[in-house]
Amino acid sequence: MMQDTSSIPRDPSLLSASEQAARIRAGELSPVTLMEAVLARIAASEPVLHAFCALDPARSLEQAHAAERQVKAGEPLGLLHGVPVSVKDLICTRDFPTVSGSKAYVGFTPEDDDVCVERVRKAGGIILGKTNTPEFGYAGAGKNAVFATTANPWDPAMTPGGSSAGSAAAVAAGMGSLTIGSDGGGSIRGPASYCGLFGMKPSFGRVPAWPGCRDPRYPGVSSWESVEHLGPLTRTVEDAALLLAVIAGPDARDWHSLPAGDVDWLAAPRRDPGRLKVAYTPDFGFSVVDPEVRELTAKAAGEAAEALGWELVEDTPAFEDMFDLFLSVIMRDSDLRGLRALAEKGQIHLPGLLMMLEREWSAQDFTDAAMQRQRVCNTLAAFMAEYDLLLTPTVSSPPFPLAHFNPDTVAGLPVEEVNPSPFTYPFNWSGQPAASVPAGFTRNGLPVGLQIVGRHLADETVLAAAAAYERVRPWAHLWPEMVRAESLPSAPSSQFS
Repeated sequence: MMQDTSSIPRDPSLLSASEQAARIRAGELSPVTLMEAVLARIAASEPVLHAFCALDPARSLEQAHAAERQVKAGEPLGLLHGVPVSVKDLICTRDFPTVSGSKAYVGFTPEDDDVCVERVRKAGGIILGKTNTPEFGYAGAGKNAVFATTANPWDPAMTPGGSSAGSAAAVAAGMGSLTIGSDGGGSIRGPASYCGLFGMKPSFGRVPAWPGCRDPRYPGVSSWESVEHLGPLTRTVEDAALLLAVIAGPDARDWHSLPAGDVDWLAAPRRDPGRLKVAYTPDFGFSVVDPEVRELTAKAAGEAAEALGWELVEDTPAFEDMFDLFLSVIMRDSDLRGLRALAEKGQIHLPGLLMMLEREWSAQDFTDAAMQRQRVCNTLAAFMAEYDLLLTPTVSSPPFPLAHFNPDTVAGLPVEEVNPSPFTYPFNWSGQPAASVPAGFTRNGLPVGLQIVGRHLADETVLAAAAAYERVRPWAHLWPEMVRAESLPSAPSSQFS
C-alpha cells in the first residue's frame, strides 16, 4: 500500500540524489550524516526485503568521513561527492564480491571495477554495496540459490521483478537514492514498473560495459554482448540524468561504446520536449495484458498527452509474438561453453537456464535469429520515422508472488499460453533508448509502469519527455507504507493519489 505525506523531511536518505549532492557541495549536508541515515534505513528494511547481497557499513562510513574531510578542506568535488550508490551484482567491483547470483562465484572478487563503477568513484560517489539478482540475470525475479529472495517494498509477498531486483527494491525503500542496473531484455524497466520507479535503458553503448559482458575471464558473467545495457533506477528523472551524466561516454575497452557529446544529460530533464507525435499500443496487437495494466497505462498515456499537448495515436509496429526469438538471441549472446561447464559441475540451478543449456542450438538457429532480429529492427526504424515516441505498458502484469519466476496467469490465462513480458526486449535488439515511468497503482496498491521508447539515439528526447510526464503526473512523493511517514519529503498534488 502507498502513503502520501506533506511532512518536512528529517531523514536525508529520502531526499533525491540530486538534492543530496547539491546539499553536500553547499556544505549543508554531511556525507557522514547521509551515510548513517542510509545505513539505518538498510538495517531496518533489509531483514524484510533482502535487496543487498554484499554490504560493508564500516568501510562505507570510513569513505563518508573521507568525503566530509574533502568538503571541509575546500577540495574540488565531483557530481556525486559523498552520495551512496548501489550496484547490481552482475556489475564488477574490485572491493566487493561479484557473485552474479551463482554458486560458482561465491566469494569471487574481480580484479577490476566495471567502467561505470570507476566513474562513480571518480565523481565522488560511495559504492554502498551490491544488489541481488537471479542467477547470471537469466530471470525476471530476485531469486537465486545463494542469497535470500528479494521482496517488493510495496508488498513483501510480491516480487520486485528482475533481473535488477535488489536495485529496484533498495531505491523504492529509500536504501540509497541511486543504483546502477543492467537490462538485456527488460531488467531495468521491469523492476522499475513493479516498484514504482523511473528506470532507463539508454541507447546501446551509451554506458560502457567492461569487464562485465565483455571479458571472457569470467564465464557466465561475460555474455549478452549485443543486447546488454547499463543504466539507472531512481525515484526521479533528474536523478537518473545525474547518474547518466557520470557514467555515460565512450571507453576503448568496450568496442560497442558510443562517442559522447550529442546528449546534455543534466539539461535534458529541464528541456521542453515540444509538441510530440506519440504512438501508444496496449498490446503490440497480439499480447495478452492484465486488464488493470491496460487501463492504467492507457489512462496515463492519454492524460499526459492531453496535458502536454502531444498528438497521441493508437498504433503499433507490425509485430508477432517473439518470445522464441528472444530466447534465441539471448543464447546466441551467451557463453554456452562456460555455462555448460558450470552446469556439468552442478553449479547452475536456475531451471529455465538449465533448460536452455540442454537444448541443442545449431549455427542455423543463431543465423535465423540474427536475420529475424534484423527484420524487427527494420520494422522499428520504419515505424519510428512516423513518431517521436512509442508508449506501451512496461510489462503485461502487476507484480506477482515472491516464490515464482513468472506470474501464474495473465488476464486469466495460464502463463504458459501467453508471453508475460513482450514489450521490452525488442528495444534491446534495436538499441533504442527506453524508460519506464510510473503509470499508477492497481486496486491492490501495486505499481504499474508505462514504457517510453525513443528513436535511435534519442536519449535526450526520452529524458525530456519523461521529465515532462513527471511534472504533470508526479510520483516521487508516494512511498511504500514500510517507509516511516514522519520522515518523508513534502508532497505535490498527484493524479495517482
